[in-house]
Amino acid sequence: MRYIEAKTILSPVKQGPDNIFGLKYNMNLYRGCQHGCIYCDSRSDCYKLGDLSDIRAKENALILLEKELKSKRVRGTIGFGSMNDPYMPVEKEMELTRGALKLINRYNYPIHIITKSDLVIRDIDLFKEISRSYVAISLTITAADDQLSAQIEPGAPVSSKRFEAIRKLSENGIHTGIMLMPVLPFITDEKENIEYIVTKGKECGAQYILAFMGMTLREGQREYFYDQLDKRFPGLREKYTSAFGNDYNCSTPNHKSLYNAFYASCYKNSIQTQMEFHKPIEPKQLTLF
Repeated sequence: MRYIEAKTILSPVKQGPDNIFGLKYNMNLYRGCQHGCIYCDSRSDCYKLGDLSDIRAKENALILLEKELKSKRVRGTIGFGSMNDPYMPVEKEMELTRGALKLINRYNYPIHIITKSDLVIRDIDLFKEISRSYVAISLTITAADDQLSAQIEPGAPVSSKRFEAIRKLSENGIHTGIMLMPVLPFITDEKENIEYIVTKGKECGAQYILAFMGMTLREGQREYFYDQLDKRFPGLREKYTSAFGNDYNCSTPNHKSLYNAFYASCYKNSIQTQMEFHKPIEPKQLTLF
């Protein structure tokens, strides 16, 4: 790991808040990611992040964050985890994410965190305080089977540990849900996989599940993914090239039936398929009398 200097730390979401997560700002305290997910979109050439295994910590991140939190005229939800996981292993020692949460709590901003790590439960104490404004924690779970999750997300905790993190967050009153995305064609696109994640999520206290029955493939990302398919799932590269060519948005061939199974299972288990966003309190207008 090495250190880099950042020029800014809070990036405004274009035309935000967005309509999926309700984010006004994005924040990445690190560059690169240790989870090594074979499908990661952050490898795309357009982001110019270089080798994702080269972990770079932004050593001035917390100084910048406090300055920017003070100066923002509009409070809005801050998203963690857009280009890397805020709870990858290096966070155990660096604690940049925990430091950022302390500042955000001080300045009363809402947050949404996306992670694949059960390390997130370390910060339950801070989530409880920040939840006076708004907190949402989304655990990404793509495979019900631990062995399969270890194949496609080799550096991340297995799915069973993420389900337990959801349970602990929920038991502590934290608004918690699941990111069921991506769904990898010919790998995780089975009805049984989708339904298990929904029912297990309900059992563990997930309040919402956001799903996309497919994946993205762009320059840089595509080449790495295909190399990993050759190593881990021999013969699948040819199915991908035949089905998708150079497409960016690669929905699973059976996406319609998967969505039907997903919505039916969520309805049966009383789980929301959209998030409830932070709603700023509008000041009451004074009357003359």
